[in-house]
Amino acid sequence: MNKQRKWCTLSMLCVAVLLAVLLSLMYGSRPVSFGKILLAWYASGIDRYESAIIEARLPRTVFGLLAGAALAVSGSLMQAVTRNPIADPGILGVNTGAALAVVLGMSWFGITSGMQYILFAFAGAMITALAVYGLASLGYEGATPLKLALAGAAASTALQSLVNTVMLPDGQIMDRFRFWQTGSIGGASWADIRVCAPIIVLALVAAFLLSGALNVIALGDEMAAGLGINVPLIRLASTLVGVLLCACTTAMAGPIGFVGLMIPHFIRMLAGPDMRWIIPLSALAGGSALVLFDTLGRLFGAPGELEVGVVTALIGGPVFIGIIRKVKVREA
Repeated sequence: MNKQRKWCTLSMLCVAVLLAVLLSLMYGSRPVSFGKILLAWYASGIDRYESAIIEARLPRTVFGLLAGAALAVSGSLMQAVTRNPIADPGILGVNTGAALAVVLGMSWFGITSGMQYILFAFAGAMITALAVYGLASLGYEGATPLKLALAGAAASTALQSLVNTVMLPDGQIMDRFRFWQTGSIGGASWADIRVCAPIIVLALVAAFLLSGALNVIALGDEMAAGLGINVPLIRLASTLVGVLLCACTTAMAGPIGFVGLMIPHFIRMLAGPDMRWIIPLSALAGGSALVLFDTLGRLFGAPGELEVGVVTALIGGPVFIGIIRKVKVREA
């Protein structure tokens, strides 16, 4: 029955992805009917204006699927490595670390290409992740959920002040950064997708390959080592993959929070703790969720739009509070 439930969840999420793509192409400042979208594939029976709308929405939809999958799998990896239910790129300050590195790259090194953004974001995210986990590990009981949240909040505040210090004196940098900082997939282009898609896909494959070893590590480090698992190597590889997924998305879309926190919890409730299922299901759920959030932002913000980072914060905040309350109940 458990396996049937997992396959049922997989089927539902595949349908959710298709539905999210369809809604993203249909709704915005100018709605486009389902029939017109079907006709657009055959380049007939549709005027140029509606065709241009669909062509403009298509890259942001594809990028939304990639970014959502990357953030959700990044969160699931971080939660597995730290054995912490609130480990998430945004809460741990990883997004802010990546943002600081990108701002420094813009201001000091004049970076402009997508690959340069990704490299700087990865370096900043990795340094921040190690610093936050090291800080939370100090003292009694090690890196507990509460200490990780506090360390991440402290790191985010400190790093954000540095971002403002670097950004504010330079009007040109501030103009380039202010919209990126809110977290948006609205400016995604096919050029951005060509840069980030290979990295995200390879990292997702690597995450799935690590999932079996992460299942063994969940039984305990000593047992995993006795079963032939190189625990430090698997933890390091999983951390690198998780940070790379987060950094790649942050470099292209800005810091988008709470997706990596919400989606793995949702998937564990539906499919259980097996990482071999959590990784692919999180990718599907994260991609469809981010595209749906982006569509909601366009609908609620009409005639303009709410950036997807704002929508995820509005939805993710209450979810985060609920998870914290649940963790406290378990600890009590």
